[in-house]
Amino acid sequence: MTAFGNSIAIAISVSIIAVFISLPAARALALHKFRGKQAVMFLLILPILSPSFAVATGSHSLFLRYGLTDSIVGVVAAHLVPAVPYCVLLLTGSFGRLDTDYEAQARSLGASPLAVFRYVTFPSIAPGMAVAAAFAFLISWSQYLTTLFVGGGNIQTLPLNLVSFQRGSDDAVTAALTLIYIAPAILVFIVVAKFLRNEN
Repeated sequence: MTAFGNSIAIAISVSIIAVFISLPAARALALHKFRGKQAVMFLLILPILSPSFAVATGSHSLFLRYGLTDSIVGVVAAHLVPAVPYCVLLLTGSFGRLDTDYEAQARSLGASPLAVFRYVTFPSIAPGMAVAAAFAFLISWSQYLTTLFVGGGNIQTLPLNLVSFQRGSDDAVTAALTLIYIAPAILVFIVVAKFLRNEN
């Protein structure tokens, strides 16, 4: 139960933080032209293209320097490395379909920046945000190597326990943990699918 609770808490935290970080970056990439934009896009997807082992060892070395290893904060930060690029790419597509004229009209009518986002921007990008949050959750939920390296074995998550029992040839417990492991992923897909259907 501790491992399950840690996995849920970490995945939800990663999902929220990744979407929050990605919003301004995705808007800039979608709506503005600037020199070096292609280079920024390449650097953005570099953590996705790099081998997971290289990302895990690099994160561990960096976090050792700042005292973030063996902590949930460090694990969350490490999970953001692969999660944020996916969120930015997904939200860039959402912002690319946003008609900024509606935002300008709302501002000209006296709407505050918060009101513009709440009543104009958010409804337009909400489906993309839901999908991005789901991707971030699932990426974090399935992390094994990164959690093992950065968490140092002190932060127990469901993937760590699942692999441990699988290597110990305990088939019964492995099968039970596998069912528990896939349940949140299925639930996330159902919730997001229902949300997208309601939006349409």
